[in-house]
Order: sequence, then structure tokens, then C-alpha cells
Amino acid sequence: MNDQHDAFLTPEKFEELKKELENLKTVRRKEVAESLEYARSLGDLSENAEYQEARDMQAAIEERILHLEQVIKEAKIVAGTNKGDVVGLGTEVTIQKDKDKESRTYTIVGSEEANIQDHKLSYLSPLGEALMGKTKGEAFTFETPTGKQNYKILKIS
Repeated sequence: MNDQHDAFLTPEKFEELKKELENLKTVRRKEVAESLEYARSLGDLSENAEYQEARDMQAAIEERILHLEQVIKEAKIVAGTNKGDVVGLGTEVTIQKDKDKESRTYTIVGSEEANIQDHKLSYLSPLGEALMGKTKGEAFTFETPTGKQNYKILKIS
């Protein structure tokens, strides 16, 4: 697990992580404790797959709890305060690649909530870094594995 993370979160993600943490501490810990108790009742622990699986799950849950506690403790809540002017955390930006007809819209977020399928782009990603601080109408070049690509910012909200 990578302890190097940025502490920028949208208010929605912050609440989501707090709910996950609460669920892990209450519901999931109890479920794993019950699984361990059941596995112990089966006898010989050295050859007990259920016991080992429950121990692994317990370790994974405790690791996730520690990670979430750290993220929540260090979190800086961001909302798109500079909407419409400059690309920054929490802003939604629409870009178009040169010679492409279609545009793409992304929300710039901290790495904890980045998810390309949801069009949530980390400000630490190569494209996110290239976008930060740019303004509407500005053209920029972005280095990709296939070479340099030219883009233009169509909209910031």
C-alpha cells in the first residue's frame, strides 16, 4: 500500500470515505471476528484454510482502516472555487485534441478519488498536471506514449 498520497478531496469523497471507515470499524470488523471464531472452532489452525482466509481479511481491513484514518486526518476539502476561470482542483474542464471532432470532459480531483471511467482525473496525472492553471481557450501540448498531442481547453466550470 502506498502511503504517499495527496490530501485533496471533494466534499463528496470526504463523506464517502468517512462512511466507509465507519462501516469497516463497526460492521466489517465484527463479521471478520465472527469468521475467525467459527474457523477456530473447526480445530487444527495450521491446516485451516478458513482461519487463514479470515486472518488475511482481518489484516486487509485493518490496513484499510489505518489508510482511511490517515487520509481523513490529512484531508484538505476542495470545491471548485475558481469555476469558469482557471483549471484547478474541483473544476470540470472540457478539452479537445487537435484534429478530433469529439471533446472530452474531466473533473480535476485529488489522487484518492481519481477514476478515469468516471472522468475524474488526478491533478498529479500527466494530463492533470498539463491542465492545471490553464484558462478557457488556451492551447497546450501534452506528452503521451505515442508522442506530443495538442489540445485546446473549450470550457471550464
